[in-house]
Amino acid sequence: MADIKVSVLMAVYNAEQFLDSSLSSLLRQTLTNIEIICVDDASTDASLALLHRYTQRDPRIKVLSLSDNQGQAHARNVALSVAQGEYICMLDADDTYADDALALAAEVLDGEQETDCVLFECEMVETDGRCRRYHMPSFSTLTGEEAFRLSLSWTIHGIYMVRRELHIKVPYDDTCRLYSDDNTTRMHYLLSRRVGRCTGVYRYLQHPASATHRVSVRRFDYLTANLSMKMQMVKAGVAAALIAEYENLRWLNLVDVYMFYHVHGRQLTSSERRRGLALIRDTWQGIDRTQLDLQLRSKFGYRPMPTFLLFRLQEWCYFSLRALLGKNR
Repeated sequence: MADIKVSVLMAVYNAEQFLDSSLSSLLRQTLTNIEIICVDDASTDASLALLHRYTQRDPRIKVLSLSDNQGQAHARNVALSVAQGEYICMLDADDTYADDALALAAEVLDGEQETDCVLFECEMVETDGRCRRYHMPSFSTLTGEEAFRLSLSWTIHGIYMVRRELHIKVPYDDTCRLYSDDNTTRMHYLLSRRVGRCTGVYRYLQHPASATHRVSVRRFDYLTANLSMKMQMVKAGVAAALIAEYENLRWLNLVDVYMFYHVHGRQLTSSERRRGLALIRDTWQGIDRTQLDLQLRSKFGYRPMPTFLLFRLQEWCYFSLRALLGKNR
């Protein structure tokens, strides 16, 4: 374990067209004592064969394969279970790191013993090559609670390197195939003594084929992931004020998911629509609406309403009006 400074976890599912780029960015790292643990999540394309070819190029690449597709959080946990690095980070199979990114993050953790997580700089890369930096407030270090609070609204992002012992303590939340791994980030921040940042760059590729951009029934999982986050906050004894803040965020997310249902419902099957609407209803019932800010409760489109039928009627009117203005997405 002492010989490996950083373990990079990569969940792979039908990423054949991106793997050359992502793996090459890892093999170019100026920090060389790393391991790259790739878990193929039952891909149906040539991803697994390509991964095996890379193991012949570099012994630092380790490949595991799953017989059933279970989602990226589960795949990352499989990788985590065999990781030996002092520090751990992840790379999505369609993203890349700048050549010095891992070295710069590890340098912070080596030099600041109270720092448990280090954020990378994050660049959002479009398929046409255009790039924009994820804007975060200026800071060099935060307390764990400060970072946790800022992560609730993603004022700071969730791309970081973490000390191995903390990640082993809190593995990826695999409640859902999508979104629930965000909860892990927030809990890592909360349990950190300090959260720092480095100038190493993570490049996040945005493209229509990504799981979070497709029209899919999985979009409703966001509500399930939010509930899991609240339950973890309660279990961890998070202050009531922070839980109230998160309830407001859950309400905003509920309305956002309803917009997805309103705009894209016809692209789903009838059973998918029923499942989505049931999750929306359960979330509407489960949020403590007494904790919602008065300004939010008073805004058309966001009012809690006394019954779910009235809430649905409000959302239909709200998003129909937005459609006339071209504001739905």
